[in-house]
Amino acid sequence: MPNERFTSAGQRRHGTPSSVLRRASIGGIVLAALLAVAGLLAHVTRTESPARPKATPAPATSLASPSPTATTHVGPTVAAPPKTNDPIEFAKAATKVLWTYDTRSFSQAEQLAGLKRWMTDEKKYADWKSVSDQVPSPVLWSRMHDNGQHASAKVGEGHFPQTFKTALVQDPAAITEAYVYAVTVTGRQSIAWKGSGAGAESRSTTLAVQCRPHQDCALVGVLPNVAP
Repeated sequence: MPNERFTSAGQRRHGTPSSVLRRASIGGIVLAALLAVAGLLAHVTRTESPARPKATPAPATSLASPSPTATTHVGPTVAAPPKTNDPIEFAKAATKVLWTYDTRSFSQAEQLAGLKRWMTDEKKYADWKSVSDQVPSPVLWSRMHDNGQHASAKVGEGHFPQTFKTALVQDPAAITEAYVYAVTVTGRQSIAWKGSGAGAESRSTTLAVQCRPHQDCALVGVLPNVAP
């Protein structure tokens, strides 16, 4: 049975809703339900789980019985979240850690623990499942570990989707309950494995980010569809 390759998934600034709104006028489409806070929560915290990102074959090795995952590592496995109140800056940093992993050095559980630090502590809004779904299952992670698979990411630009910007213009007060912003980020993920195997692909994602005034941003979740 062939091995499997998984493909997914600064400066401190305290902005006000009005300053974010001014920057939003520059940006580039999120869900129409983001037009109101109630609709925003209903779509940011998904009621259905999407299919896990597909795994594509890498060079074949024996997988008769998965070997143990990576050895326990002392210390953080995922970069710490930045101290920023800028939704776009935070979303770009979060996207980079979501697209970066090293099965040679860290276990699947350690990867999840590292990502957990990025989440908002407001349970009403946090959609942890949408984030944990970006990480391969324990069995797949073990197979990737056997194959020495690791990935790095280069993040390009981030922007507020057009529908989200329109919603802010039409009802600026709607953001002030949850302070959750939709941000679409584009970039490129590079994957390598044993035997000089390597590949890369352009990717994009839309994240929900909470940035309350005078507080650092935190991750709410990953939207089920990319808003271009």
